[in-house]
Amino acid sequence: MSREGIINTISLMLITLAAGLLLGIVYEITKDPIAKEQQRAKEEAYKEVFSDADSFENLTIDDEAGKEISKQGMDATINEVMKAIDKNGTMAGYVLTITDHEGYGGDVQFAMGVRADGTINGISFLSLSETAGLGMKAQDDAFKNQFSGKNVEQFVYTKDGALSDNEIDAISGATITTNAVTGGVNAGLYYLSKIKK
Repeated sequence: MSREGIINTISLMLITLAAGLLLGIVYEITKDPIAKEQQRAKEEAYKEVFSDADSFENLTIDDEAGKEISKQGMDATINEVMKAIDKNGTMAGYVLTITDHEGYGGDVQFAMGVRADGTINGISFLSLSETAGLGMKAQDDAFKNQFSGKNVEQFVYTKDGALSDNEIDAISGATITTNAVTGGVNAGLYYLSKIKK
């Protein structure tokens, strides 16, 4: 190898080492603020889906119930389960963080509040990367509110207009997103039905 080749190789190694070192420093500096912001966003979502809860208590994920979700053909993960406690110290229900892996633009993650009797309080998105003007309409109250106040075992979506409590109107032009959100909600309901037994 020529002298010039050796100098270029060493220069490239030094640049790579410096870039890696700088990336490591930036990661260490931003790691805690990012984690705090993610936690703050989760807490806001919990309050949105269970506004009358006074506090939330973390529950251990039931791995067996989680595996049952996959066996049912649902491509979703239960990331977190919280017990919602009212001001009297009584359990009012649950808040689940769910990730459905079938979104058009990637994973769809949301918090879902469910009362102790199985009635859904609502959903609030934590991560949604769907197509602007189509799948992103899942964030609109017109879509999200279709789940609220309903006590069903499972939802289905329809393009012809919802006629019963278990039907959800699909977002026009975004059936993949509709399917992902509906599937995630169904996974959460199925998980709760297993842990309550």
